[in-house]
Amino acid sequence: MSKRQYIIFTLLLNGIVPWVLYVWISDYMSSFTALSLATMVPLADNLVHLIKHRKLDVFGSLMLFTFVLTLVLVALGGSERILLIRESMITGAVGSIFLGSLLFHRPLMFHLAIRFIGNPDYEGNWQYGYFRYVMRLMTFVWGMIVLIEAAVRNAMVFQLTTAQFLALSNLVLYGLSEWPLLGRLSIGSIRLSD
Repeated sequence: MSKRQYIIFTLLLNGIVPWVLYVWISDYMSSFTALSLATMVPLADNLVHLIKHRKLDVFGSLMLFTFVLTLVLVALGGSERILLIRESMITGAVGSIFLGSLLFHRPLMFHLAIRFIGNPDYEGNWQYGYFRYVMRLMTFVWGMIVLIEAAVRNAMVFQLTTAQFLALSNLVLYGLSEWPLLGRLSIGSIRLSD
């Protein structure tokens, strides 16, 4: 499956299907219950990945974490709006962690790159000034994008109906998260010139 097909499949499964399910079943039960059931689709997708590959990926783990957080919020009396902004709450925290990591010797993007590149020699690139610059720039850009996404989706929760939010929120998520890739600001595009 190509990257484009994977993005479309993920958008359909984790965005469109929950929205259609919510719209369909909300006529038969409370909006909160319908929304709770609709969020089971992304959870099921991540559980299938876990069973199939026998390991959690970083993004699957984030989704499972947000589901557990949602259950806690609901148990504590969380409202429908809290349920809708759960990903943005986590996303905002992750964006803050990205930006905070800029204060350390090696930013978070460097550590994530080591995890995903899998090349034992990759860490040696830290000696190059351009590489350090790109790692810091990528960390800053991703941190800002994640914070902007969280802010936009939080604002959407209070401006749109639940059905409208479910229909549009993943477009914001995928639109913003793909922006650095479209601009070729990705780990694979680093060219060392020092």
